[in-house]
Amino acid sequence: MSNQQKFQDYILLEKNYSKLTALAYGKDLDFFKKFLEDNFDSTALEEVSYTLIRSWIVSMIDSNITNTSVNRKIASLKVFYKFLLKTKQIEVNPLSKHKALKSPKKIQIPFSEDEIDKVLNHIQYKEGFEGIRDKLIIDLFYTTGIRRSELIGLQMYNVDLQNNTIKVVGKRNKERIIPILSVIAKQMERYVVERKQLVFTSESNILFLLSNGNKLNETFVYRLINDYFSNVSEKVKKSPHMLRHTFATHMLNHGADLNSIKELLGHSSLASTQVYTHSSLTELKNVYQNAHPRNQK
Repeated sequence: MSNQQKFQDYILLEKNYSKLTALAYGKDLDFFKKFLEDNFDSTALEEVSYTLIRSWIVSMIDSNITNTSVNRKIASLKVFYKFLLKTKQIEVNPLSKHKALKSPKKIQIPFSEDEIDKVLNHIQYKEGFEGIRDKLIIDLFYTTGIRRSELIGLQMYNVDLQNNTIKVVGKRNKERIIPILSVIAKQMERYVVERKQLVFTSESNILFLLSNGNKLNETFVYRLINDYFSNVSEKVKKSPHMLRHTFATHMLNHGADLNSIKELLGHSSLASTQVYTHSSLTELKNVYQNAHPRNQK
């Protein structure tokens, strides 16, 4: 078994990375290996120096690959070389002193409360199973901030309607309990009744299903959010992640503290949560203008 194959097993079984992440890491390693084959005699990843990696970085920049994409590919290499160091396949990590390229920070503008209200309360949903499911998915994203993969993976037994909570499995199989609003619990009850009427279910334990009884996929969920919000919003990005972003921003705007939002989102560090403070700047300005005594004079 090659070190690349062992690495795949390591990140899947020991690091609990998702299959999609493992696949992306594998593609990045193959991309780097192809560069070595095309430009240098040595193709053994275990023998690579930082000089060769630097040459790869330069070639990617020359090919108009963005700094963000370059950083992501180098991040894959970093995890790989840490694995080789851990398993004593190498003695020195060639990326130990590498610094990520600077990339522009994009401040994503969340949906407004008015846009959310229009989608949830002023759009005509289909009758029956599909309409109830679609509205519940949108409302669950907005009121809990869960990730798309977490929603798709929700099991029937993860829902506790007596205590109004759901249990989600996040990144690296970390579980967390999230409270749900009573309005969501009522929607959930209606949905479960409709779900039981499905003639066929390929996934008996999965909560959210297609009308044919099969499990949702990521593309379907993305299109669902994009299609509904295209009716009310001109924003370029209309995705499940934008609803997660909107959840955090609106919570901040209405007085929630960062630590609470961090726990609800399932972030491992506060630094990940702090990105949402940028979107609350307008609200912060309003609070500042209205509250500071110097302005009141």
